[in-house]
Amino acid sequence: MMSMVSQPEDLQKQKGDKMNATVHGGRDKNHVEFKSIALKGLFIIALFYTVYFARALILPFILAFLLNFLLRPVVRALNKINIPELAGAALVLIALLGGMGYGMIRLSRPAAEWIDKAPESLHQIESKVGFLRKPLEGVNHAVEELKTITRMGAEKKPEVEIYPPGIADAVLTGTREVIVKSSIMFILLYFLLASGDLFLRKLIKLFPDLHKKKQIVRIVREVEHHTSRYLYTVTIINMFMGVSIGIGMYLIGMPNPVLWGVMAGFLIFLPYIGPMIGISIVTVVAFLTFSSIGRVLLAPGIYLALETIQGQIVTPMVLGLRFTLNPVVIFVWLIFWGWMWGILGAMLAFPMLAIFKILCDHIQPLALIGEFLGR
Repeated sequence: MMSMVSQPEDLQKQKGDKMNATVHGGRDKNHVEFKSIALKGLFIIALFYTVYFARALILPFILAFLLNFLLRPVVRALNKINIPELAGAALVLIALLGGMGYGMIRLSRPAAEWIDKAPESLHQIESKVGFLRKPLEGVNHAVEELKTITRMGAEKKPEVEIYPPGIADAVLTGTREVIVKSSIMFILLYFLLASGDLFLRKLIKLFPDLHKKKQIVRIVREVEHHTSRYLYTVTIINMFMGVSIGIGMYLIGMPNPVLWGVMAGFLIFLPYIGPMIGISIVTVVAFLTFSSIGRVLLAPGIYLALETIQGQIVTPMVLGLRFTLNPVVIFVWLIFWGWMWGILGAMLAFPMLAIFKILCDHIQPLALIGEFLGR
């Protein structure tokens, strides 16, 4: 009788132990998953923190890599006509620096003149739109009355004035920083162009399998080809856009049309926001230049028409649907990198997103991300 009674008790105890083990195992599994998610979250936060505070070092590297994709085909073409890569990289870099220097010298004077005339321009705009101030004067008067009432009876506190650094100090600091970053970028760019396929050969040596080596070479070549093609195409489109806007501004009599054309060509790298900035600037310049409302509206009208043709017809037709990106992703990406790295980060955001999509399209584990980034 004792054995018959104890056997069901043992079975119940075994079942209880199994249930407890299952519960504890589930808890341990959930605990491990939570720790894994928490570690990934901490890693992402640390990565963003590093990218934000190391922007002064990271930005020259990103610019150098983008220019490397853009200029590497030129170095390879020079190599085919028996010019070594070291000499070809030097020639390409000298040509790039010469063109940039000439453009800066040519455009610095009209740009400085417009900056110097900014206070006077504001007074002119204020005088031209003076008729709009009268309806607002009553509102401003009421606001001042409310401020006076709220200050009545309040104890007057000593005011501490903090004077910002002078313009000369800001200009010298900014110039020094630009020179240092540019020097780092061009030195790195030269070594990238002169090294040729050195990094690819090093990467191949890490994998003993021949099939894996061929696959890596194929992916790297495809990514490099599509990235170079994209950057070349976008650069040419932006150049034609700048030339078109410059010609349009010249035909309607706008001063310094070359300056506005170059400005428009660079602002295209800022999707949505860039054209808005460009249209606003040419509208202000037209407002200061022309007395007729029709001619004032003609400048932003030409800019908007050319931007619409470029954005809705030319670019999709030339690049094709392969490089068409999700507008929501573009806007969020642009705001994020603009917040992280400022104006330069916002200008680099769209090329970085396009290159990231090219990588996702050619690397199988990232194919779903590439599909999400596309339209």
